[in-house]
Amino acid sequence: MSDNSLNNLPGGFKGMSQDMGSDQTAFKGVQWGKVMMWIFLLSDTFIFSCFLISYMKGRASTVVDWPNTSEVFSLHVNGVPVPLLLIAIMTFVLITSSGTMALAVKYGYEKNRKMCGWLILATAIGGLTFVGMQVFEWSKLIHEGVRPWENPFGAKQFGSFFFMITGFHGTHVSIGVIFLFIYARKVFRGDFDNSKRGFFTTMKSDYVAIEILGLYWHFVDLVWVFIFAFFYLW
Repeated sequence: MSDNSLNNLPGGFKGMSQDMGSDQTAFKGVQWGKVMMWIFLLSDTFIFSCFLISYMKGRASTVVDWPNTSEVFSLHVNGVPVPLLLIAIMTFVLITSSGTMALAVKYGYEKNRKMCGWLILATAIGGLTFVGMQVFEWSKLIHEGVRPWENPFGAKQFGSFFFMITGFHGTHVSIGVIFLFIYARKVFRGDFDNSKRGFFTTMKSDYVAIEILGLYWHFVDLVWVFIFAFFYLW
């Protein structure tokens, strides 16, 4: 679209809608995969926000004492209960994996295939470790009698909120781990250097895909920070 045609657009929201719908004028030069990922993350933000707002509403409105999370999520080390030990380790692992993912994106754009691949693999192992610890946390609470409909530590709503929120987030992490292992294999094979086409697309591979995957992984880490603050520290 030429500058003259841009100047002839009507003002206000009508002009903005025509601009958005005209041959990528507003998003010229932006990878469509990156735009679609941002749209997906925005929609996912709304879902997680609804979950956390529902949790705060349910906790504030219950007449039964809410469980003390420092006791519920404590681990015994040499017979001494350590509050939130497992959760602190999980948080450290996930945030560290966000750092390795950022480095993988950096080395990807530098065409350093070896470093990029190993850092993606390290990120995947970190995510897999997080999921494994979450499975241990779930099994521990289930063994202690926590259910979506029952909770021996206090308010019954605790179990339903816990399994819904952490389970939905854990599903996101698990999906991310699967893609991280796939992308690590693609990097080591040189698919992004050779512009090899993927299995389910006709588009050629490019290191921009690493950045798009990194956006997803950073979002998953950011959501966990909010879950950690609202669910475990409150």
